[in-house]
Amino acid sequence: MDALLQHLPELALAGALAWGAGLRLYLVVFGLGLAGWLGWLPLPDHLQPLASPIAVGAAGFMALVELFADKLPWLDTLWDGLQTFVRIPAGAALAAGVFGDAGAGTALAAALLGGTVTATTHFSKAGARAAANASPEPFSNWGLSFAEDVAVIGGTWLALQYPAVFLVLLAAFLVGALLLVGWVVRGFRRLFGRPATAARVSEPR
Repeated sequence: MDALLQHLPELALAGALAWGAGLRLYLVVFGLGLAGWLGWLPLPDHLQPLASPIAVGAAGFMALVELFADKLPWLDTLWDGLQTFVRIPAGAALAAGVFGDAGAGTALAAALLGGTVTATTHFSKAGARAAANASPEPFSNWGLSFAEDVAVIGGTWLALQYPAVFLVLLAAFLVGALLLVGWVVRGFRRLFGRPATAARVSEPR
């Protein structure tokens, strides 16, 4: 228990980076790198490259691209599909970087857990956006997008200031995200399964 409490800030930071990567990877990398570059936040040794001006500039540019792509209905779903191949490994790498000094085994465990958190967050976000795009009005999509922007910034701050509170909320979020993913999958099965079922029923015997 003492060891767990001792590493609570690192656990919260790794969780925040992995969770945030599933929502806004480039915003997370930009914010973390900028904070390290300006000396606001001491970065772990294995995350120091994020504080280089080139990395900060590249992440900032991509954060702007994602800011606009994520606000446009259907383009956001296409963007999420492409980002599946970027967010999950990046989230795993960020989580592993927090524990890079703790040994290869610990870093590997952090990568596995971090990648799982990122994947759960990413697929719940993508599923919620796909469901929102089924609505003809764009306001629900915009609302979700702005909520994600605020959540990433607020969640990262909370992880740095109150790590235990953040970890409790992260656990609750992951449970809710898993339920949301299951609900979306069942919804799409019903949506795309009905025509085929109706066709089979209407076929003459």
